[in-house]
Parts: sequence; C-alpha cells; structure tokens
Amino acid sequence: MAESTEATMANIPPDAENPSGTREAEGVTAVPERVRRRWKRRMAGWMLLLILGWLGGAYLLLPLVWKIKESRHPALDDLPDVTRAADNIPGDPLNVSLIGSENDLIKGMAAAKWLEAKPLSLSSDLKIAEATVLKRPDDQAPVSSLYLFGRKEDLAFEKQVGDDPRQRHHVRFWKTDKIDPDGQPVWIGSAAFDKGVGLSHRTGQITHHIDGNVDQERDTLFVDLNEAGVLSDEYIVQHFHKTLEGKNGGGDEWHTDGNLYVGVLIPE
Repeated sequence: MAESTEATMANIPPDAENPSGTREAEGVTAVPERVRRRWKRRMAGWMLLLILGWLGGAYLLLPLVWKIKESRHPALDDLPDVTRAADNIPGDPLNVSLIGSENDLIKGMAAAKWLEAKPLSLSSDLKIAEATVLKRPDDQAPVSSLYLFGRKEDLAFEKQVGDDPRQRHHVRFWKTDKIDPDGQPVWIGSAAFDKGVGLSHRTGQITHHIDGNVDQERDTLFVDLNEAGVLSDEYIVQHFHKTLEGKNGGGDEWHTDGNLYVGVLIPE
C-alpha cells in the first residue's frame, strides 16, 4: 500500500502539488527585472540631465556671466594689445607684427615651416577629435576664432610638435588699417603655444590650453622666420603692453615682458 501511495504521488504533476509554484517563481524573477529596467531608465534620464546641464552652463550661462563681469570693468576695453573671444572675454595677448602683402606673409610663414590652419568646420572638428584620441598628427588643424577690430583672425598658422595633436605652435594674424612708409600693410598677431586639450577654466568648454610664457612663442616664431631668410628687417616695440599678465578666454594665465616683435617681410 505504501508503494502504491508513493507511485501515485510520483505521478502527480508539479502544478497539482503547487499550482502557483511556477507562477510564483516567474513572479520572483519578473519583479527584479522590472526594477532593473526602471532603474536604468532613471539613470539614463539623470545622465541626460547632467549632460544638458553641462552644455547649458558651459556654452550659454557661464559665457554670459563672464561677459557681464567683463563689461563691469571698462579698463579692459582700453587694452588694444589683447584679443577677444566670441563672447567678449579677453583672449590671447598680441605679441608679434609682420609687414608685407598677404601673399608675402603666407609664403614667408610656409618657408619657416608654419602651415596655414584650415577653417573651422564640422568635418575638421571631427578630424581633430579623432587625431586627439588616436594621437595622430594634424599639421593644419583649425584654431578657434579670436577677435580683433570686430572680426576674427584673417590668417592663422601652426607648427606641429611631434605626433601629439594636442600640442602645437600657433599664431593668428589680423590685417590692420596701417601702412608702412613703403606702402606695405601692417599685420598684428598673437603667438602662443598649445600645451594640451582640456576644459576651459572659465566656461567648462572643450579647448586648447596655452603655455603662459607667450614671449617664448613670440621668440620661436621670429627664430624660424630668420632661419628661413624671409625678413629684411626686424625691430622691437618696447612697452607695447600696458598689462604684463592676465588670463585668456580659457582661463589660462599668461605673462609677458611687454615687447612687440616686428618683422619686415622680403617682398616677392
């Protein structure tokens, strides 16, 4: 009789012993899965909010705050020796000047192995990002725009350092309304060395950071121009800068001896 009972029990389907057992097991695994999905959705939402907050702060709010702050210091408007960023934040200092035609300037810089920078575009930005991540050199990567006389730079040149696209020599030039005694146009520029890529100390935007010793970059450019033999004359305008130190649009500190180096290009 015991054997018959055991056999009968053995033939009872599992659902008959515990009709809700399988559903309970399913319920146990289904609840954590729903929780996990809800948690992932919430995390994605928080990440999106953080990214949108950073973009809004770095590219909208903080530049506006700095623009307002700078507008409260009228003395900064009396500094013709400093460029401006697009949002009117003080940029890099002016420290070089070349005299000659645009064609002579482009050819002279090329002879000194400083290549003309490409204009900013979506494709060039993507190429910079790729070069930075993969550490591929880009001899003509664009430079960010700085402003003088109410317009961005007329010409920009750069000289790569090794294979690291994050470091480079670069200079921007603006054509002034001045003409030298020989009738040649006068260009004024800002030379600085990019030492790396990071976030702006002022706005949080992605930017190159410059080395604070802008005089060294000024000197480097003129050494290269002299070695290329493209200058007929050069001189120094002492005390060109009223302010010998400051910060650029990215919040990088710079300092100078106050002198402006001027070179006269050999005409073609």
